[in-house]
Amino acid sequence: MFILHLRAKPGAKTTALQVAADGSVTVRLRAPAQDGKANACLLAYLAEVFGVSKSSVELLSGHTAPFKKVRIDGVDETAGQAVLARLQAAA
Repeated sequence: MFILHLRAKPGAKTTALQVAADGSVTVRLRAPAQDGKANACLLAYLAEVFGVSKSSVELLSGHTAPFKKVRIDGVDETAGQAVLARLQAAA
């Protein structure tokens, strides 16, 4: 299980995950922040990025806040950090 702390920014032109030099994670979401659409978009996008099913991604905290804590089952800490490092290098 991998726990990811991130900042979500709904209403963006495209959905994308960015990792800053300090390791902070920001996810820009195309979906608006209304009726849970942004959270649903976030969970589906993270499932795609980490290669797991949607049911393996759970929002632990931050349901109505920009700062969120997400659990990703089926991905260990090493694999999760490797995905983030790859995304950071690609930026």
